[in-house]
Amino acid sequence: MPASIFAGATWADDATLLVGGGTSQGLLRASADGGAPTQLVAPSGNETFYATPSMLPGGTDALIAVYSTPPNTDNAFVDVLSLKDRSRKTVARGGTAARYLPSGHLIYSNRNTVFAMPFDLAAREPRGAAIPVLTDVAYDPAAGIPQMDISRDGTVVYRRNIAREGDTASLTWIDAAGTRQALLARPARYASTPRLSPDGGKLATTVRDGASQDVWIYDIERDSMTRLTFGTQTFVSAIWSPDGRYIICGSIGNGLFWTRADGGGQPQQLIATRSISFPHSMSADGKRLVYYEAAGSPQIWTVSIEQSDGLKAGTPERYMESRTSDSAAAISPDGRWLAYESNESGRPEVYVRPFPVPSSGGGGKWQVSTNGGRWPIWPRKGGEIFYRSADQVMAVAYTANGDSFSTGKPRVRATAPGAAGGFDLAPDGRLLLMLPTLERGTRAEHTLMFVQNFYDELRRRVPVGK
Repeated sequence: MPASIFAGATWADDATLLVGGGTSQGLLRASADGGAPTQLVAPSGNETFYATPSMLPGGTDALIAVYSTPPNTDNAFVDVLSLKDRSRKTVARGGTAARYLPSGHLIYSNRNTVFAMPFDLAAREPRGAAIPVLTDVAYDPAAGIPQMDISRDGTVVYRRNIAREGDTASLTWIDAAGTRQALLARPARYASTPRLSPDGGKLATTVRDGASQDVWIYDIERDSMTRLTFGTQTFVSAIWSPDGRYIICGSIGNGLFWTRADGGGQPQQLIATRSISFPHSMSADGKRLVYYEAAGSPQIWTVSIEQSDGLKAGTPERYMESRTSDSAAAISPDGRWLAYESNESGRPEVYVRPFPVPSSGGGGKWQVSTNGGRWPIWPRKGGEIFYRSADQVMAVAYTANGDSFSTGKPRVRATAPGAAGGFDLAPDGRLLLMLPTLERGTRAEHTLMFVQNFYDELRRRVPVGK
């Protein structure tokens, strides 16, 4: 869900849009004529975001999915929200993407299963137990939102999920000649870009396992995978400190944490935020951390780090004031430049600016990518910048002279169709990417299913009574 957090939208009866969003956004109302949206409800307590708003007949109330910490479908619940006084009533737990159907049912989903229950529209409450009615619906693994829709006449269309593993991937080496070699024989549900340790002997990543999402360490020489965290938070990313002693993790709704890479001790909070935070890069001396927060439009932050018996953060500072979405920042090996991803041109491109930004607020800015670019990485020896552009990994040579920075023409470093997320670079120059795992019969995952007369089927299987 990160980047700018968009969690579904629906038209209200007054021709405005209700838009779900994250901790700094809450539930928004936007005019079809443009202009700044207004906030209807702000998340409170351990709520992290609102998703999939859907209007109830009458135009005064809406169904919303409320996600809490850790944000997964099992912890989500469905509320009826009054648009008049903002009061809320919970009508279902463990679900998302709820909507009311003319058959007299309320439906919602949990992973690949869609449930239906009789619903009293006047009382705004269920009148019976929820029963599974579809069990093979593909869904977005980040928030559990189903890939389906229902027409007014009761025809359902959805993307079928047969392989059940959906988002599994394999970690794969790709060398300069394009030769591929699997790093891990067994696929997993990797939830973040794998990051290699400074010596290249281990990697850190986050893995989904049921309802939890934790940090794991893979020892390449020993071919062993070790779980580093145990469900205390929902971690979305992990990077190494330059000395390899610590892992810095991003959490949903709780900021940044650090933990010892050898597994000794429990994760400790480094920076407290209510947004989704992604650590991305540390300076070579370990004294500066760059991260970004996906609260509304993602923004880059930087903070000083002290290291003794653990890590301690100073006061976070915005890297620069921006109205665009800026993220995925990486500090150059000499600590003088920052490469980052921004959508200021209307699509993601990679730019470079001085690091830190001069106190005057000025300083140059150079566009590195030419046809879209994401997830920049600096090789440790310098001289080039790598980034992803669609299915290709690109490399760009650069020269830096004083406060001037210039780049050459991007060239294709590797082609990796279907690669997910970012990538990392080993000390020997090999690329490490996540490639999708396709099981037998996976083609059926992309089959669109149509179910006609769905309302009649619901009335038969889930009677609404009188």
